[in-house]
Amino acid sequence: MANEELGRTLRRLRRLASLTQEELSERSDVSVDVIRQLEQRRKHSARLPTLHALAGGLGVELTTLLGDPPAVSSGGETDGPRFVAVRRAVMPLLHGPQPPLPGPEFSLDELREQIADGWSQYHAAEFEAVLKALPGLIADARSASVRQHEDDRGAGFAALAKALQLAGHVAVRMGKTDLALISLERATDAAESSHDSLLPAMIANSVAWTYQRQGRLDDALQVALDAAENTESGGRTGTADGLKVWGALTMSAATSAARGRDYERAAGLMAEAEQQATRVAKLPAGSDSRMVSVFSPSSVRIERVRLAVQYGHPEDALELAKGMRLSKDTPPSWRTWLMLDVARAHTDLGDAAGAVKTLESLRRVAPTWMQHHTLAVAIVRDLWTLPNHPPGLGALAEFLGVNA
Repeated sequence: MANEELGRTLRRLRRLASLTQEELSERSDVSVDVIRQLEQRRKHSARLPTLHALAGGLGVELTTLLGDPPAVSSGGETDGPRFVAVRRAVMPLLHGPQPPLPGPEFSLDELREQIADGWSQYHAAEFEAVLKALPGLIADARSASVRQHEDDRGAGFAALAKALQLAGHVAVRMGKTDLALISLERATDAAESSHDSLLPAMIANSVAWTYQRQGRLDDALQVALDAAENTESGGRTGTADGLKVWGALTMSAATSAARGRDYERAAGLMAEAEQQATRVAKLPAGSDSRMVSVFSPSSVRIERVRLAVQYGHPEDALELAKGMRLSKDTPPSWRTWLMLDVARAHTDLGDAAGAVKTLESLRRVAPTWMQHHTLAVAIVRDLWTLPNHPPGLGALAEFLGVNA
């Protein structure tokens, strides 16, 4: 893969992991010479198996090593005005005035619906729309949190928590994990002032994911395990919403354990999640699925496919994905991950035609997400190096802007 930022990102992640080049070489089975050439930018490209091995050695997602997704802006002082507005909304002026009370035309139900729509747009990779809406959503939720009636205030804090959590997720997708943690910390404060006992645990899952992106695997594992245990010990897994929150946290903990090379613990956590996922459909329907953690038999299987392909078992990944029927509430983002991992598995096995066929399906199902994923670009670039190009590869390269 050609990537001018690859060497800089590799060096930064290696130092965050407190690894020497020699230690990373030993953990990834990639030669010290290749690592040195990449970091010194004497070598600007690497095949997907090499990148995969390096990501595994660093304990991060492959997409963390590949860099920010295409078409998503990044860079501290070069942020566009929309992202600056999100920063201001997350971090208002120090010692500034208190938010005003909402006007007579304000509707908390309408605000909640708008925030739920924002989550749907996020899962559909409509990031520009989310960036445009977020400042207003956060401002309205802050106003709702200062209402005089206690029940109204609690509901306002719940809305504020979900809006700030959404801002945290967008910040992670744009490579700004420090801002994400600030937003999630403030979301946690708002959640604890709400009347929703599940909200702090939901936001804890977002914190764990952000720590994973930073390579803080032990912290991510601890946050997810603690929140899952509190959810279960608090008797909250008897509802569909509570079980979804617990399940999402348990899968997050499994992912952190796997990236930390504790495969036995990861397998145990995933088995427990898979067993419990079947209970979700048997429980009374919960609240708006757009506002609750993603957890179902489908999401567990998708995560198992992801872990199988990440840790060098492409045959198992394809077997797990075979004939999978996704539940109707599976977000486009999760469907995208599944199809990208299936394409990766085909690529790892040398089945270029299978990889292209999967990517063509992804282009039909979720074209916006596909264009936002550096992994899709990496797979197509890898396939382009092969001597024989399967039908359809040229069209995919053109769609993704890959220089053929």
